[in-house]
Amino acid sequence: MRLDGSIQKRKKKLSKMVCGTSHTISREEVRFIYEKGSELLISGTGYYGHVELSDGAMRYLKKHGCRVKLQAAPAVIHTWNSAGEKVIA
Repeated sequence: MRLDGSIQKRKKKLSKMVCGTSHTISREEVRFIYEKGSELLISGTGYYGHVELSDGAMRYLKKHGCRVKLQAAPAVIHTWNSAGEKVIA
């Protein structure tokens, strides 16, 4: 989800090209996901909890002042609904 509440599909191919899997979100994909002014990125970890951010993706978000929460899907929904800041997912 974008800052304006619209939904945009993940560009998994960016991560798959770099990391060999879409279960690791790459810096390249995070550059697509991140929006200027975002304070928090919430990401679901997938059915088995295998989704993670690469070190490069974490550094990119930290550099831009955007915190990260990786959670199971039901928790992501609750976190999104209760967040009082600029959130992307």
